[in-house]
Amino acid sequence: MRKFNIIFITFFVITSISAQKKWDTQISSKLPGVLMNHKEFVSIPNLPSNVAKMYENIEWVKRRYEKVGFQLKTLESSTLPVLFAERIVNAEFKTVLFYFHIDGQSVNPVKWNQKNPFRPVLKEQKENGLWKAIAWSSLQGNVNDDWRIFARAAADDKAPVVMFLSALELLQEQGQNPKINIKIIFDLEEEYGSKGFLSTLTKYKSHYESDYMIIMDGPAHNSNRPTLTFGCRGIATCSITTYGSKLPQHSGHYGNYVPNPVFRLSHLLSSMKDEEGRVLVKDYYKGIKIDGDILKTLNSVPDNTTEINSGLLIQKQEGVGKNYQGALQYPSLNIRQIETSWKGEKLKTIIPEFATASIDVRLVVETDGKKQLEKIKKHIQAQGYTVLDRDPTDEERLKYPKIAKFIGNSGVNAFRTELNSPFGQQLNASLTKAFGKSPVLIRTMGGTVPIIPAINELKIPAIIVPMVNMDNNQHNPNENIRIGNIRQGIKICLAILNTKF
Repeated sequence: MRKFNIIFITFFVITSISAQKKWDTQISSKLPGVLMNHKEFVSIPNLPSNVAKMYENIEWVKRRYEKVGFQLKTLESSTLPVLFAERIVNAEFKTVLFYFHIDGQSVNPVKWNQKNPFRPVLKEQKENGLWKAIAWSSLQGNVNDDWRIFARAAADDKAPVVMFLSALELLQEQGQNPKINIKIIFDLEEEYGSKGFLSTLTKYKSHYESDYMIIMDGPAHNSNRPTLTFGCRGIATCSITTYGSKLPQHSGHYGNYVPNPVFRLSHLLSSMKDEEGRVLVKDYYKGIKIDGDILKTLNSVPDNTTEINSGLLIQKQEGVGKNYQGALQYPSLNIRQIETSWKGEKLKTIIPEFATASIDVRLVVETDGKKQLEKIKKHIQAQGYTVLDRDPTDEERLKYPKIAKFIGNSGVNAFRTELNSPFGQQLNASLTKAFGKSPVLIRTMGGTVPIIPAINELKIPAIIVPMVNMDNNQHNPNENIRIGNIRQGIKICLAILNTKF
């Protein structure tokens, strides 16, 4: 029996390696055509303010996805429509809902190193580190994985749309079908809050019903290894305002007499964190436990603290987590702006009337936005402040020695699919089989995606499969996609499409 098992395992491994090499060969053969399709798609401007161009994007996607067996329709929303695609392969198969977005961030052409941010340019990096344009005809020779295509939305999020399409085309060319039923959401306003898509959740909930959800957006780990991200942080916001005299006063006449609201605010803010950056607000980290398998997974991510800190030019990181991944497992407390009553361009010798700190709180699954803000509010009260949700009246200014205005927005809560969930284990196994080693497993990413309310509303286990290069200049001038990431992304999509969940 043992001999039989060894023979079977050896046969399985050889067969698997052979299948993966076949994929690699087919992807390489198809890659120049894929890149030209990508060029064509990215050449259509995708700012939601230009409705006509957004409909051109819809038509491009519809035309291409219809050819690989999808039925597509636009779903009416409060703003631009949602493009919805569906392909039922087998009634017995599980259904996976995929999410992409078609829109892109706004552009400032003068900041780009090319004439038109919506006209893709193929570039290679020279020894001096600068990127130089090369002819598109270069794709007919040996394609260098380190070449890049520069254009708005080249990476975020049109590259994944093309990768997924290319994988489907490869299966079709081989006479094969996916091993899942597929539903796809193409969001036209993700970069602007996904207001339209979120407005469709009630009316079209039956359309979106699925067994699992995969979000194909965002950058892979900076090692460029295949990556699975199991959740992302939510966000809540608040502002805290402290007060001095009712009107700004001359610092010569009233210095040492009128309390300065900036100092009051600074003392209040400093009471919220210790020297190591840990939040001192009572129960701020309540319910969070990082040990065992969770800690092992966090430590398995190939981050290098020295490299991260060198890149950021910081001598030491804060002490909330044991490393970068550990820090992301806790809610943050970030002061994003401080302002006073004086808004002029030049300095004045005045004691401001008020000082305001604008704060964002990144949330994790264990922390609710409304409750976290309430904890902050109670902390302010514990420092001797009378807390209001408006500016104080004259009577209140005379009655209370310390007043703070607190305005909060509970925002959107985090989501996370457990690492050991059947969905996560199957995706992990499929990518491990396709690439010969386990993907990078990210328990929680630091940012917040606007579609979290949809994930929580639909109650579908969701995992983010990011595929573009980390240094793609997302949202910034000179956005780009590395060709090697497109090649790898197609293979990731093939692995997923060949997974029988």
